[in-house]
This record gives sequence, structure tokens and C-alpha cells, in this order.
Amino acid sequence: MDEQAAAHANAPGFGSSSSGFLPFALPDIGDEEIRAVEACLRSGWVTTGPVTRRFEQAFRDYLAADVETISVNSATAGLHLALECIGIGPGDEVIVPTMTFTATAEVVRYLGARPVFVDVDPVTLNIAPAAVAAAITPRTRAVMPVHYAGLACDMDAILALAARHRLRVIDDAAHAFPTRLDGELVGTLDSDITVFSFYANKTMTTGEGGMVVTRDRELAKRIRCMRLHGISQDAFDRYTSRVPAWFYEVIAAGFKYNLTDIAASIGIEQLRKIDRFQQRRSRMAERYDEGLAGLPLRLPAHPAPGSTHAWHLYVVRLLDGAAIGRDKLIQDLAERGIGTSVHFIPLHRQPYWRDSFGLSPEVFPVAEASFASMLTLPLYTRMRDADQDRVIAELRALLS
Repeated sequence: MDEQAAAHANAPGFGSSSSGFLPFALPDIGDEEIRAVEACLRSGWVTTGPVTRRFEQAFRDYLAADVETISVNSATAGLHLALECIGIGPGDEVIVPTMTFTATAEVVRYLGARPVFVDVDPVTLNIAPAAVAAAITPRTRAVMPVHYAGLACDMDAILALAARHRLRVIDDAAHAFPTRLDGELVGTLDSDITVFSFYANKTMTTGEGGMVVTRDRELAKRIRCMRLHGISQDAFDRYTSRVPAWFYEVIAAGFKYNLTDIAASIGIEQLRKIDRFQQRRSRMAERYDEGLAGLPLRLPAHPAPGSTHAWHLYVVRLLDGAAIGRDKLIQDLAERGIGTSVHFIPLHRQPYWRDSFGLSPEVFPVAEASFASMLTLPLYTRMRDADQDRVIAELRALLS
């Protein structure tokens, strides 16, 4: 750990104390972000404008690839735009993992298509390529791998399946910035479109927001148009032009999914810190691995050599024979001032998806067993080592 990261690890801050409540997640906002927002407010331009463009360019520069980057007001919006631009519609099927947040599937329904839910890998909890292969039908148009917790999916297998069956691949990378697979950043792989999230608890934040990344210029053009009401000309260009530029055409029934300059100003500063954030998260994952060794817990999967994990989440699973059940463990930790969560209640268990599509638990044995035993521990860059030691100590006391 470098000196800056070490100092950060032990700095005091809200939500970091040895005796108060330790939340499950907190954003890491510094004076740089506050000054950037103030400058944006004072500029008089607060909606999509020059700062948003700088953020998109900075994100493209970080990826260091020949890609298009389109900012949006949420990853959900980005996923919706991604499916819309490839022509997903009624009668189509899109394969999604059951172990994900509802946004991954709900955007399929926005377009009148059918999400087809599949099980996950027992080690990584990422979408299982064999399950994807078994779910493909003549109606399948796309697959949406979710890089669960920040660990890349088996993209070689998924992309090979997609090529064989002429499917589109839309990466739900809400957890996966910056994640690398064999040295390549998620967002620069051979997927058609990748969508990142900058929600408050993610590895970097704009409060609400996301980024859509694609190499396909025509898809990017469609996404930019549909992001703002289906208007043919960028509102920023119209409102800042020094010559009359009032004319525009509505060429499609678009959406209102643009990111604001206020949010983008935060994103620029967060992006400058992302490598340090990732290093800190990786070190915290190592500390959990070391501190929880020997307990009746299945610890998270790690990336293969040459790949990196974003460590958005640190998810453990209770082993058979543990002296306490998952729900009781969550409650006992809360009573000791430690917040946890569960990622996720599988979608096949959620009433809307279960009842609308007749989903049965026995079809998803890995997700079922994992859900019954999993909990997500606090892991965020504002935590001090002492905070993490406290989580470890309480888990050892409850599980030993």
C-alpha cells in the first residue's frame, strides 16, 4: 500500500468509529468534489454541458480504447438504451442471471421483450455459461452478463456462445469498474455494449449516474439521440451556439436520460481517484480473507492471475454446520453496530418475476443455496483498518 493509501486507510470520518454504527457502505467524497460542484453551480451551466463532455472524454481516456462513451443518469437508463438501440422488442428473449438486481431484467420488459432467467456459477456467482447455452431458443436475441461483485464473468465462453448463435452481448458492469479480465478493462472487451453504474454505493459515484460504452459508432449515435427525447441535435450545441441554432428535429420517441454537469463534476474528481480506490478495496479484501480464515464461511472468489477484481462487494456464504443462521447473523451484527446486506434476493424469488414467468426455485439450485447463506460485509474506502478489524472480531465471536 502506498503512503497516500495508508493514510487514507486510517483517516477518521463519518461512519468510521470504533463504537458507533458502521454502515454497510458510504461514498468517499472529498473537498475536490465539493469544489468542483461549487464551480459548476457558479458557472451557470448545471444540466448536460461542457463538464459532462469532459467527463465522457476522461472516461474514454481511462479506458484507453477506441470506444464511444455516453453518460446517462443511471445504469438502468443505460441498459434500457443499450437494448433499445439493438432493436430488442416484443417477442424477443434476453438471457439474464437470476442473481442480480431487478434493473437488469426490468429494462427487458420496458421494451416488451421477455427476460429468460438462468442460474449462476457456484464459485463466482456470475452467470453460468452452460446455463446460458441451455436457455438459447430461436427467439433469443441477447445475453446480459452481470459482473457480480466486481469479478469479471467468463467472457470467453459467453462471447463464443454469442458468436455461434448470433446474439448480442450487453454487459451489466454496474459492479465492475475498474475490473480487468486477462489485463483488459471491462468496457474494452468484445461485448457490443457495456454499462457502468455510478450510484452512491459503487466504486466511484456521481450520486446517480452511469456510462454506456461501445465501439459501434452507429449504436452510440442512436443512444445519444434517444438519451435526450430523440432529438436530432444535442441541446448543449443548440444552447451554446453563437449563431442561431434553434432548429431541431424529433426523429424518435426518446427518453430523458441525460447526466447533469453537476453530477459529471463529481465524476471527474472520482475518476481521478479510482486507481487508489481500487487498491484500497483490494487490500481490504485481503484483510478480510486473512482475518476470516478458519471460520465456517465460504469467502469470495478471486480473479485469475492477470485479472483484477473491482471489489464493489465482499460477499461471504455460511457453510453447513455453522452455529448460526444467516438471518440471525445479520441481526446479531446489527445489534453490535455493524451494517450488512444481501446481494441479492434472486429475481426468481421476487413476486413480480416469479408470478409473471412461473419461476420455480428448483430451476436455480446454485442461486437458491447461495441466497440462503450469503451476506455482504462492509467494504468501502472510508473504512479504517480499525473498523474492519471490528467487523472481523465480531464475526469471529459469533461464529467461533
